[in-house]
Amino acid sequence: MEKVVERFINYAKQYTTSDPKSKTYPSTDRQLVFMKKLVEELKQIGLSEVEMDKYGYVTATIPAKGVSDCPVVGFISHVDTSPDFSGESVEPQIIENYDGCTIYLKNKVCIDPKQFPELLNYKGQDIITADGTTLLGADDKAGVAEIVTAAEQLLNSPDLKHGKIRIAFTPDEEIGKGTEFFDVKKFGADFAYTLDGGEIGELEYENFNAAGATIKIKGLSVHPGAAKNKMINALLVAHKLIAMLPPTQRPEHTDKYEGFYHLLSMNGGVDAAELLYFIRDHDKTKFEEKKQFLTEVVKLINIEYGSEVVEMEMADQYYNMREKVEPVKYIIDIAERAMIDAGVEPKIKAIRGGTDGARLSYEGLPCPNIFAGGHNFHGPFEFVPIPSMLKSVEVILNIAQAVGKVKK
Repeated sequence: MEKVVERFINYAKQYTTSDPKSKTYPSTDRQLVFMKKLVEELKQIGLSEVEMDKYGYVTATIPAKGVSDCPVVGFISHVDTSPDFSGESVEPQIIENYDGCTIYLKNKVCIDPKQFPELLNYKGQDIITADGTTLLGADDKAGVAEIVTAAEQLLNSPDLKHGKIRIAFTPDEEIGKGTEFFDVKKFGADFAYTLDGGEIGELEYENFNAAGATIKIKGLSVHPGAAKNKMINALLVAHKLIAMLPPTQRPEHTDKYEGFYHLLSMNGGVDAAELLYFIRDHDKTKFEEKKQFLTEVVKLINIEYGSEVVEMEMADQYYNMREKVEPVKYIIDIAERAMIDAGVEPKIKAIRGGTDGARLSYEGLPCPNIFAGGHNFHGPFEFVPIPSMLKSVEVILNIAQAVGKVKK
């Protein structure tokens, strides 16, 4: 326990927020600073083939022990934290023997079980939070700490038999670029698992199909006193566009397999405005319909104004990994059994988001997602129960041993 907790707290303190506006890869140098420290740590605990490439990907090998002729399994986590909330100067703290009451943090931040009822599932457990001024970074430094801890245990436990195992740590997952330059062939795994899920027991091999749309609106700014039949207020055009999209298909009104249009940002003035939208749906047909509907909305507004007032650039970001994982469904069965053997109830569900595993699955590396233990990611209400992290480590160990019994 001390190892995984110590690692996680140390990792959480490292400033690794990614930057969606950056033109470099990785998007921030601070991720590389942390990656270099990881390289040294992996070498120190005895992993082989430890390297960091020019894109910041860190990979390493746990050599086979007592097993041959089995698939090579990989374990993958990302090191960046979300730009949605501050990840600088994170101060993790341990709430010992959580009593079921509200957790009070700085800046009047409260993790209240009335608002977050899942908190009560961890009454009596030790829980790690930030101090209220930053996010915690369990997404996904909990996963990083769990993989490194499991790797050290596999290396140092003679009774744990397993085949060759590959591990990888990636940058920029939070801004949708985590696998942009990942070399699947060089990684050399037959399949892998991302340790990037939430609560204990999560096992996911479905995710959203995803696209992003940048919408630029060109207004016409004239003096308001002489604006009649002349002014085009870009902000009001933006408002019109927003109102034309179904309000029931926003993130705050959807759940389970329901997709949405997510207005991520809006800025500008009378003369020009810009909107950034995310389009999400598990179902490929509905996903394409959503993209087409947004395209039609833009066309209708331009027809109304008689000119190209609105311009849109839309691009797909990732796809639902289900169709790539189902043909090798046994890797889900292995993970499910590994959880049961660890005393964890598997919770197989669809991700309302995406992971590195989604893109990797389409690049030839089937890659479902396993819990890392955290809750309330990307904000000051984030927390991770320590026993959940310990169980994640145990599940990794169980998977490693189970894969060693599979004939290639």
